[in-house]
Amino acid sequence: MDADEQQTDRQALADRRISRLSLPRQARRSTADWSGEKAAIYCRISHADDDDQTGVDRQERICRDTAERLNLTVPNPLVFVDNNRSAWKRNRKRPGWDALLEAVSDGQVRHILTYHPDRLMRQPHDLEQLLHIADQHDITLHGQANRRDLADPDDRFFLRIEVAHACRSSDDTSRRLRDATVDRARDGQPHGGKRRYGYDQSGTLIIAAEAAIVREVFTRYLEGETPTALARGLNERNERTALGREWNADSVRALLDSHHVAGIRVFRGEEVGRGQWPAIINEGLWQEVRDRRTYRAPAVPSSQKGDNRFYLLRGIVMCKRCGVRMAGSLGKYLCGRSQRTDSKFCGRSVSAPTLEAFATDAAINLLERLDVTGSTEPPSLTAVDQAAIEADQEELAELKDMWDAGELKTREHRAMRKTVEDRIAQVRRKLVVRPAVEVLEGLVGPNARSSWKGLEEGKQYERMNAVLRFLFGAVIIDASSTRGRSFDFGRVDIEPNEL
Repeated sequence: MDADEQQTDRQALADRRISRLSLPRQARRSTADWSGEKAAIYCRISHADDDDQTGVDRQERICRDTAERLNLTVPNPLVFVDNNRSAWKRNRKRPGWDALLEAVSDGQVRHILTYHPDRLMRQPHDLEQLLHIADQHDITLHGQANRRDLADPDDRFFLRIEVAHACRSSDDTSRRLRDATVDRARDGQPHGGKRRYGYDQSGTLIIAAEAAIVREVFTRYLEGETPTALARGLNERNERTALGREWNADSVRALLDSHHVAGIRVFRGEEVGRGQWPAIINEGLWQEVRDRRTYRAPAVPSSQKGDNRFYLLRGIVMCKRCGVRMAGSLGKYLCGRSQRTDSKFCGRSVSAPTLEAFATDAAINLLERLDVTGSTEPPSLTAVDQAAIEADQEELAELKDMWDAGELKTREHRAMRKTVEDRIAQVRRKLVVRPAVEVLEGLVGPNARSSWKGLEEGKQYERMNAVLRFLFGAVIIDASSTRGRSFDFGRVDIEPNEL
């Protein structure tokens, strides 16, 4: 045999070896070789409205039937479940999926059984992650109706198509849900979710017994009761939340912050108008509670060690120099910047007993003259206010046009729009009737002083503070113009609220 023939034979032998080695490793194994091999099962059901909502228990049963037919073994630790988990959202954690990939990477299994590939993954990057791991192992993916060899190029191609189709289906579902949410907001319909206390599951029908408790909670909060005390009282009466749980301070605060009970529709965190369902709480009472919630402080700040007195004016004493609230401590009201060590330090203070007596006397004089008829007819806006609202609405339209034309960036448009909308809301609040009847019940008229004395004797300090907050927007403290220990009443400016 000459040298050319030897070279040809060696080349043919090398070609045969290369061809044999280049075949997918799975292709060299028959179904009979699978007998007794370990397999993993993956089950998932999403909270979203998928086309197929086959429960995880049924998915596992179907996969175990498949494993038995193929003579595969499935140890219990190799059953991975992601219940109520979306495989479409990229930022959603799937512990079961992560554990499955780890088991495959460790070589614990050579088969994955799932009800359908879209239970396993609905994003192309998930598939590529699995294929990358499968390149290092002989992995076969088994579904209810088909089998995919992850080492076979054709099967990988079909899998990519199936996952891309599942991803497109999820995108379409998300778009439909998003559009439906926008339509509901435009129509003033409540958004879905858990049942709201005071309403049925639809959010449009009032449950009378719960509505009475909602009104009670709002009224008692304005009278000075804390969320903790309200929760304790509800639990003592065996009242339960909409989810059937005991009340706590957080659930009471959530109720007080609820826009739904006031009939206000919120979309993406912003109020967008009145909802098309009956309100349990009128807007005046709800707004009063909202204002109270923004600055309600603890009765005794944590920094007041050993100071057990109740500061009647907490939340309404303001430092004129700094424009910040003054907190009660050790018998005085101190500027909120009294603890600062930089250039913004302010050491302004005022005697708490003297200031409280002065403000209380002013409040009683006002209560004696106050006529609370209980009328809920809102006042009308003046021509100046109406013109201001119309001008601001025109400005909003101009800002929208500038944003549509690309003259304003989205962030700039949002900031400018919020400024104008806040101005409109401030003017429209003049139309809101404040809940004087609920807050001042039993305290107005000629007997106001004796009624107030009854509050003092009963140590109803929270109620007294609530009344003072209702009557006065702020008690502003200026610098003292006198020397010595005498109290300078001229430094006190009481700013009344509109009643």
